[in-house]
Amino acid sequence: MPAPKDLDPRASMADYLGSRVRKRREALGWTQKQLGCHVHVSHNRIAQIELATDPPPMALAESLDLALEADGEIKDLWWHMTRESYVDWAREFMEKEARAVKMLKYTAQSVPGLLQTPAYARASLREGLPHLSEEELDRQVEARVSRRLLLEKEEPPFLWAVLDETALRRRVGERSTMHEQLSLLLKAAERPHITLQVLPFEAERHPITGGSLTLLSLPDGPDVAYLEGYSCGELVEVPERVTRYAHAFDLLQVHALTPAASERLIRDTMKEPHP
Repeated sequence: MPAPKDLDPRASMADYLGSRVRKRREALGWTQKQLGCHVHVSHNRIAQIELATDPPPMALAESLDLALEADGEIKDLWWHMTRESYVDWAREFMEKEARAVKMLKYTAQSVPGLLQTPAYARASLREGLPHLSEEELDRQVEARVSRRLLLEKEEPPFLWAVLDETALRRRVGERSTMHEQLSLLLKAAERPHITLQVLPFEAERHPITGGSLTLLSLPDGPDVAYLEGYSCGELVEVPERVTRYAHAFDLLQVHALTPAASERLIRDTMKEPHP
């Protein structure tokens, strides 16, 4: 039997995750085939994970963590691995987002990533990043959709989202994709820690027309703001600027429909044919 290939855990987070899987597997005295049997994949799939040629999706990372008795280590590495694919400014924002106790979000053109369905995320990413391979696209979709878990924690953050009406009516993917996405928004709005408003077309212009804004309240530090456009973003931590963006969000809330009226508009939009 040939000797196992050397691993370099410093090469990337995927390599580090793979090296930890191998180390814990060998500590248990298991072969790749035996570990594969425990998590219902082939030994070749385990080899791909250990060599970082095809990192595991979230569900498989969780199964590996449980089978290897890793006490959350593999799951934590999976989260770090997915964030590694983002540019620095987005990664720093996501780290703060994961710790936030309150989020205020406005999006002008699309549904916020935290509230996207897999099909909507896939269609959106494919349009925005057409160069991605199917494997890379799968990883990007899973990374985006997995962020919804932040809203499903035992003590989830409070989320107040304002969506421009454009985000409801601009078709992304198939009609069924939009119907499923709007349905998810309605279900999310039923949760006590999520408030949803729609900014209608007839609303007055506002300071962040065309972009997106997120305000995060952190348990151990001052509030921060995050501005995002096409392939660019800015994390704002200067208190004076954060206060200015917080005031802009207040204006959005004033001009947006009430939560009840917003839900009615979403339901009405679901009944209309998307162009």
